[in-house]
Amino acid sequence: MSDLAARKDAARKAAFARRKPIFDSANAAQAGYLSEVLAGHRGVPVSGFMPIRTEIDPRPAMVEASAYGPVGVPVITGPDQPLRFARWTPDTPMIAGAFGAAVPERPEFFDPEIVIVPLLAFDLAGGRLGYGGGFYDRTLEQLRARQATLAIGFAFAGQQDDDLPLEPTDQPLDMIVTENGVIDVVRT
Repeated sequence: MSDLAARKDAARKAAFARRKPIFDSANAAQAGYLSEVLAGHRGVPVSGFMPIRTEIDPRPAMVEASAYGPVGVPVITGPDQPLRFARWTPDTPMIAGAFGAAVPERPEFFDPEIVIVPLLAFDLAGGRLGYGGGFYDRTLEQLRARQATLAIGFAFAGQQDDDLPLEPTDQPLDMIVTENGVIDVVRT
């Protein structure tokens, strides 16, 4: 294992440990600021995510956004492949997908212009530490090559970590939204 891989592994373990107690004390209002951000983009195709483990829950904001335009969720199609996004509504029949995240039973795929990205840790420059599969990095790179795509990291404020082990292939976030507010990314 390379030094960077070892640092990422240690950072992931620490991030999981940091996120668990925050998740345990979360309340239903955690997606309020995300709803406000999405309200400024009504009708723009957006993809949220079905939370797994101790992830913050974007579904209340997704339900609201679905009243104005297409909303989707990511679907993993295979290892080392970019994600695809399947349309979702609060009434969509769901089944278990890869890694335990629910996906639509009969997916209808589309390309979102806004991608709400789950994460383990973030920094104020838009760096993101994910689970290590590279799915969002590949996907954001591909989407951004075709069209303007806004990547919004959605996390608990306590997931901020200003010493992330990043590499050149890591796609930056454009904005971070937490239960405490909106963080405008400042790239250095």
